[in-house]
This record gives sequence, structure tokens and C-alpha cells, in this order.
Amino acid sequence: MPTYVTLLNWTDQGIRNYKDTAKRAEAFASGVQKIGAKLLNIYWTVGPYDLVAVVEAPDDETATAALLQLGGVGNVRTTTLRAFGQEEMDRIIAKAAG
Repeated sequence: MPTYVTLLNWTDQGIRNYKDTAKRAEAFASGVQKIGAKLLNIYWTVGPYDLVAVVEAPDDETATAALLQLGGVGNVRTTTLRAFGQEEMDRIIAKAAG
């Protein structure tokens, strides 16, 4: 399944409610699962991003729907990167090499 790395920053609302962040992560994992994706892991980080989430989804549309649900709550803003594993990269290289 495709993997997505999402960099998250708390909004003003999100930082005000920082005490609920672990519960919000659980709610996100549950919501993602209901639409056919999976939260593989979430990390609270120090630096330019407040959190990093790793999500698997069957396609871009499902991943986007999951992240729209998350952003729509108003606690975070997201930047999402499609990530490729080694096997996927091997196939990409094989296609590029012709």
C-alpha cells in the first residue's frame, strides 16, 4: 500500500489544547481506519514541525480524504509527502532505465 509521510504543525487552537494531543492522535487513527487507511505511527517532534505521521492508504484519494478530515478539525496544518519504499524505488528505476 502507498505510504505517506505527513508533517504537522499545531494551529493556535491545537497548541491551546496540547493536553488532548494523544487523544486526538487516537481519534485520527480510528477515523483513518474507517475510510480504509492506516496510521502506522505518529511522532511528536522538536524542530520546525510539531508532529510527523506515517500513513498507509490504498490511493492518493483515500490519503487526501484522511488528511482533510484531520485538518478540518482545526488543530493542525499538514504537509504531505508520498514516500516510496525500496521495492517501489527498484520498480521506478527499472521503468526509467527502459
